[in-house]
Order: sequence, then structure tokens, then C-alpha cells
Amino acid sequence: MIVDCHTHLHCPERGVLTDEHRRLCSQVDACFVLAGLDGGRDQINTELAAYLRQTSKAYGFAAVNPLHDDISAKRIKALKNTERMIGCVLYCAEDGFHPTHSRALQFYETAEQVGLIVYLHSCPPFAPSAVLDYAQPWLLDEVARLFPGLRLIIGRMGLPFHDQTLCLLSKHPNIFADLTIHPQKIWQVYNLVMGAYEAGVMDRLLFGSGFPFAEPGQCIETLLGFNKMLADTHLPQVPREKMRSIVERDSLAALGIK
Repeated sequence: MIVDCHTHLHCPERGVLTDEHRRLCSQVDACFVLAGLDGGRDQINTELAAYLRQTSKAYGFAAVNPLHDDISAKRIKALKNTERMIGCVLYCAEDGFHPTHSRALQFYETAEQVGLIVYLHSCPPFAPSAVLDYAQPWLLDEVARLFPGLRLIIGRMGLPFHDQTLCLLSKHPNIFADLTIHPQKIWQVYNLVMGAYEAGVMDRLLFGSGFPFAEPGQCIETLLGFNKMLADTHLPQVPREKMRSIVERDSLAALGIK
């Protein structure tokens, strides 16, 4: 089973990419669609909900800013009841709020109660106004300790603070990380995978393409081609079956999604 755990419907330069995203869905068994920051959150979330109703392989994450949005139990339950809306995505760095702000903690508590997954998209590329202090994965340690039943996904391995992500993955069973493959940054991807292998947390990584910035097939080819590329070097290698396990992981089951 191949699940692309990091895709978007919107592209800043090209607008809404509904048809292109449906083509992506034909290449995988399922995909996660993250609502973005292009426009008002209500509009973006409404568009995402409409797309989910029309696309059976897509599972959505509604954009939420706990400091400004309605985070009442009624509102969060309404998101949960939206067809195939399985979680919420938070942009802490871009929206400029600390992951453990009192309003954020209130949101996590409700999300845990209703069974929503929280995706932390505090990862590159950052806008000049983004607050990098709030992108550091170690700030989620408190969240994971307070809400052990809340499933958290750290976007793009928490770059540029991926060492913190590896520590959290080895510490908390309710934290996962999205390994978004960037085919143009092979050395970066190699170091991320090798770090996860040496830390013994390969089973906590979720495959992602970052669409529309890359395609799933292209990303899979990049990941599985490492050992061939390194054959004539003395660099350490990750067993191919370990890398294949990331691509073929049933992320729906791993996250408890029926």
C-alpha cells in the first residue's frame, strides 16, 4: 500500500490544482491533503471538504489557528464529522504562535477527545515573517506528554531541526514524522533517512511527496535509488527493505484511521 502523507491542493503560483491532484490520486492508494494558507481558512477548509466528497482516496486536514479560530468542542466535532476529514494542520511558525500556547493546549485536548490527528506544518519554505522559534520540534514534547492519546505528525521531519524530531520519535509512541522526499535535494534526503535508521525510528516515518512540488513516483524512485547511487562510495547504506517499508507503509492503519 502506498499512502502519500503530504500533498496540497493549492499552489501559490498556479492556484487550485484539483485536476492535477486527482491525477496524483490515481498513482497511490490514498493521500493526505493539507489545507494551506492561501486565503481565508474558512474558504480553504470549505474547498477541501468539497474535494474530499468527490475524491475517495483523499483524506483531509483542515487548517486551524487556535489563537483566532473557533476551537469549541462543537466546532472541532463538526470538523471530525466532515467526510474523510481526519485531522487538522497547524502552521505555528507562519501564524506566529507557540505550539504550547494556552489556546493551542485547549485545542489539543479537544482534538484528542474527538480523535483528530494534528499535523504540525512548521517546515520550509518559510516566509520572512515566520517565527523559527515556534518551528522547533522539541516544543511538542510537552504536548505529547500532556496528551498521550493525541496522534501528532511532524511535517518534513521538522527541518531544519530534524535531530530534535528523531529524539521525539524515539521518546513518544504517539508522534510520527512525514518524510517528504525532495528529488532535487538528494544529499539532504540521504542524511534524513540515515539519521532515522541509526536512531531506530524508521517505523515512525510516513512517506510524502509534497505535491505540487514533486510527484509520488519521482519521490519513490529517488528514495529507492540511494543504494545504487552510493554503490561506488564508502558511505553507509540503509537496507533497501527498510527504505521500501517507508514507501509501502500502511499509514492509515499506523495512525488508526479506518
